[in-house]
Amino acid sequence: MIDTHCHLTDPRLGDQLDTVLSHAAAAGVHGMITISTGMQDAQACIAVARGRANVRCTVGVHPNEVAQNDLDQLTLLRGLQSAEEVLALGEIGLDYHYGLEQRERQHRAFEMQLQIALDCGKPIVIHCRDAHEDCLAILRDFPSVRGVFHCFTGTAPQAQEILDAGYWLGYTGPITFKKSDALREAVRLTPLDRLLVETDAPYLTPEPMRKQKINEPALVVHVAAMAAKIKGIDLAELDARTTQNVAQFFGWEPPR
Repeated sequence: MIDTHCHLTDPRLGDQLDTVLSHAAAAGVHGMITISTGMQDAQACIAVARGRANVRCTVGVHPNEVAQNDLDQLTLLRGLQSAEEVLALGEIGLDYHYGLEQRERQHRAFEMQLQIALDCGKPIVIHCRDAHEDCLAILRDFPSVRGVFHCFTGTAPQAQEILDAGYWLGYTGPITFKKSDALREAVRLTPLDRLLVETDAPYLTPEPMRKQKINEPALVVHVAAMAAKIKGIDLAELDARTTQNVAQFFGWEPPR
């Protein structure tokens, strides 16, 4: 199984990285993609992935980090794409949850990074929070860039819009939460060949482990188990299909 979105550079995981990786291996999680949120974090993600056959990374600037990053520095992301550890740009996108003060700056950063993805032929990992319509509108200007909406927690109609536009959906711990029936409906309508499972660790610990405050890649098995239940298949098939999806979307097949 592969955790397609975690943050191994977060101190809550990075300070005990060997233990985190050991837990993942024991749980049958044979691959992890660690996602960057800013320019410094991009370099850190590459360093974590370097020399580890079961870890790869993305590089990008998170919308909530654009105020702390010089937009002129985003051009440096282009050079980082050549590192063998880098699979995609991400996470990039829009986030209006904390207000609209940085909206124009977020749009500019998103567009700049989409252009880099287009030029480099790389897929993107999309962060979209409370910005569904604007995110899809900007993406329409880059129709050939492949993308996954990570940690999707929207409505079933929004999921259908994303799928109709040709994008993929990544699901995390909230699909296991008791009051997430609407989100489980989104999983139900997502084709198996465009579905990814992830943790977003150290955030969003899934049930039945929710009392564990720090999420980790090992717990992606609980997300996968719920997705399998929703889809009416066994966990082994869900694992096989999502592993195949990682190979198709990211071009990566970690060793078992």
